[in-house]
Amino acid sequence: MLKRTILTAAGLMAALTLMAQTVRLDINLKKAGAPIQPTMYGIFFEDINYAADGGLYGDMVKNRSFDFPYALTGWTAYGKIDVKDDGPFDRNPHYLRLNWSGHRDKFTGVENEGFFGIGLKEGEKYVFSVWARSNGGKLRIELVDNDSMTETQILTQGEITVTSSDWTKYKLELTSPVTIEDAHLRVELIGSVSVDIEHVSLFPKDTWKGREGGLRKDLAQALYDLHPGVFRFPGGCIVEGTDLDTRYNWKNSVGPVENRPVNENRWHYTFGYKLFPDYYTSYGFGFFEFFQLCEDFGCEPLPVVSCGLACQFQNDDPSAHVPVDELGPYIQDAIDLVEFANGDVTTTWGRVRAEMGHPEPFNMKLLAVGNEQWGEEYPEHLRPFVEALRKACPEIKIVGTSGPNSEGEQFDYLWPEMKKLGVDLVDEHFYRPESWFLAQGARYDSYDRKGPKVFAGEYACHGAGKKWNHFNASLLEAAFMTGLERNADVVHMATYAPLFAHVRGWQWRPDLIWFDNLRSVRSCSWYVQQLYSLYKGSNVLSLTWDGKPVTGAEGQQGLFASAVQDGSLIYVKVANTSSSPQRLEFSFDGLKKAEVVKAVSRVVYTSPDPDADNTLDDPQAIIPRTRIFQGEGKAVTASIDPMSFNIFVFER
Repeated sequence: MLKRTILTAAGLMAALTLMAQTVRLDINLKKAGAPIQPTMYGIFFEDINYAADGGLYGDMVKNRSFDFPYALTGWTAYGKIDVKDDGPFDRNPHYLRLNWSGHRDKFTGVENEGFFGIGLKEGEKYVFSVWARSNGGKLRIELVDNDSMTETQILTQGEITVTSSDWTKYKLELTSPVTIEDAHLRVELIGSVSVDIEHVSLFPKDTWKGREGGLRKDLAQALYDLHPGVFRFPGGCIVEGTDLDTRYNWKNSVGPVENRPVNENRWHYTFGYKLFPDYYTSYGFGFFEFFQLCEDFGCEPLPVVSCGLACQFQNDDPSAHVPVDELGPYIQDAIDLVEFANGDVTTTWGRVRAEMGHPEPFNMKLLAVGNEQWGEEYPEHLRPFVEALRKACPEIKIVGTSGPNSEGEQFDYLWPEMKKLGVDLVDEHFYRPESWFLAQGARYDSYDRKGPKVFAGEYACHGAGKKWNHFNASLLEAAFMTGLERNADVVHMATYAPLFAHVRGWQWRPDLIWFDNLRSVRSCSWYVQQLYSLYKGSNVLSLTWDGKPVTGAEGQQGLFASAVQDGSLIYVKVANTSSSPQRLEFSFDGLKKAEVVKAVSRVVYTSPDPDADNTLDDPQAIIPRTRIFQGEGKAVTASIDPMSFNIFVFER
């Protein structure tokens, strides 16, 4: 007990000593520094952790077109069912024929399990739809609770009469009387007349922007609230595919949703400890929807296309990749994508966009070729893309990659290669532990100012032994991001990764936003990303301590800092990664003789438990708080908490 008292007293003395040693941060207002790009802070979407089907995409039916390799995956069939393959949609040919069982008390039907169940909310409306044909056959549509202890499983139901022998789309609106996370959908034949069914869907009526067949509203709202400047999609490793046959092909993701073919998801077999062999993408959330969402958010779309290299982590054999002299179709896909996004309605792909309801161009300006490839194969494959795109689409900025690592042999090889090829930006990825983030405050200070710009395309702090979302990881991300901001002349874009994770279907963590079938929660890292977007500013300001940038370097007491201006406002971001409170003096140089700076507001983000995070049950356990901040003059003082991220707002 005595020893603990002595240590506590010693720690208190150290903290008081640090508080007595005021740190003076000099902020130079004489000249604004580099402009901060509108794209500086954004989001990156990849269909991992059930981010698309079962997540952001609103359809709650798994294998809605019966075109998974096993046609009834996700479905339980009973009675007399035939699986047919000559349906109305050539890229989704399968459908079911529901036949009379031959007895009035024997039922024929199918029941869908959804994605870890189907989430329903009391009083909410849900839109069921099906393509069907028959000569007057009838269907009963039910939302059911198989675990219910009440007298009936049926929560709500309705009927559809299939009046045409031609394939026709039918709809039915159902209202849930209860809130339940684990409901199922049942489609049952009524009577003796057979009915063929195809493309069975169930969407909430209340979707993002109220769009029919749209996106899950709370998840889209969580993205909107980040105020992103750029949106990278659709991956990530799924762009490459486990093999070339399963790469993400954007052309399969546009056009009528009923005729977008199912694709194997690259992540379903990747992790043996989290195996989801029924993980496929319906392409319902496709490139049109991606572009549309970028338009909703007011951000720049950054699509990624395959460079002809399958996932190199999974393919060592050179024959798994496209030979360089056979890349023509892949290069044409890239050029056609620009036409789809930007082309006139008289062009082939511009017409497709117009037919989908958007005759105006999406004004795409950025295109990434390849994800995180490496070795000599990558620049060899990238070169013909660059040459063709520069000729056909000179307005497009091209994004290359420095591979899967933040440093090392491949990183050192690829950066010079990207410069030789003349790409506009280089995509860097780093999933690293605490020690890495603490050591990277000055990472971009020495980068070539005349070379390609940096896109920090995938990053997250993966705690050593703590590879999950927690406050300390988000604090170190905040500290690292001061270096991104301070070097805005080099770093033009940054996106955390991954974006989404279903609590019952995740394979990778940490992730920015977690959800179940009814709720979602924004992680501590989400709030850091949002704060940087909200207080982005227009230009960097010089901020130093004893003439040096504040990068967490030795002797800087675990402090990281940056400053920006936004009109008459000044935002100063300070991350204190130490376990001691610290006292700061903000000293402003460049003011006119009678001019002063006034404290406006202050945001503090901290947690008493560095290992804690927000949860579905307590989604606002750790959120930024506004504190009183007063003072004016040519210098203003403030104290900051240990283990805290702080944003100080001043007005000039």
